[in-house]
Amino acid sequence: MNAQIADIQAPIAEEMRNFETRFRQSMKSNVLLLDKIMSYIVRRKGKQMRPMFVFLTARTCGEVNDSTYRGAALIELLHTATLVHDDVVDDANYRRGFFSINALWKNKIAVLVGDYLLSRGLLLSIDHDDFHLLKIVSEAVREMSEGELLQIEKARTLDITEDVYYEIIRQKTASLIASCCAVGAASVTTDPATIRLARDFGEKVGIAFQIKDDLFDYGTDKIGKPLGIDIKEKKMTLPLIYALQQSSWREKRRIIGLVRNHADNPRKVAEVIAYVKETGGLQYATEAMHRFRDEAGALLAQFPDSPARQSLDQLVQYTIDRTK
Repeated sequence: MNAQIADIQAPIAEEMRNFETRFRQSMKSNVLLLDKIMSYIVRRKGKQMRPMFVFLTARTCGEVNDSTYRGAALIELLHTATLVHDDVVDDANYRRGFFSINALWKNKIAVLVGDYLLSRGLLLSIDHDDFHLLKIVSEAVREMSEGELLQIEKARTLDITEDVYYEIIRQKTASLIASCCAVGAASVTTDPATIRLARDFGEKVGIAFQIKDDLFDYGTDKIGKPLGIDIKEKKMTLPLIYALQQSSWREKRRIIGLVRNHADNPRKVAEVIAYVKETGGLQYATEAMHRFRDEAGALLAQFPDSPARQSLDQLVQYTIDRTK
């Protein structure tokens, strides 16, 4: 584990260990093939940022309890289901350096596994009357789907404004982190203002997180994804949107033409990247990322000071300092 992540996890180290054991149990199945796939999914987990947001927020707002564990598991189950289905839709063979489920077991099994994960999450909540947590997470899944579809729609027309961009990333990425924080709070308190504050904090973090991801596309820091992949997929991100806003009509038409018609040509993609850098797109996006990070910090400061709150603050900084 990354030393920095281990430090951030310190106030919830025991909870994270317990969660790992409980989550493995919740993934068990009597069907041999399904059990094999579930073991594979558990084995390839990443830094576990989502459960960390759940437990740290719960600790910031109260005392971790069984409902917190179920809330964290619910988010992992439903989010993993959406990722498995995403890989089928994208025809992706890898996720985080591991083979995707569809690459190893084909699309039909991958779709069924996604459905199974979804049902496990729903039953986990229903069996324990965690309807308030299920509502939070279900709304996030709906928003994530809407955000993806809005992005696909805009990739066809390439007519995206900053407002539409923020709406896409608010739904697609920020809604998930917002739901992690809301679930953490809702598992330990019934106070609507506290839950809302936690949700709003998570949303700001999620937007900053996504802008950081968009900057990776232009080769800032080390990167975990290939250079220019968003451009190749015709995704209009903040650096490019800003660059186009600064352009003459003729220049704007030329750059959009390159994205629309030459996105699979590495030389043309490099031309778009160079143009965005020259026009100040990266600096503008970096400033926006720091602005959202500061807004998240201001919301977090409204909670009582504690080791968990300090760790949340460090986790936010980690998300925008990360190099992949």
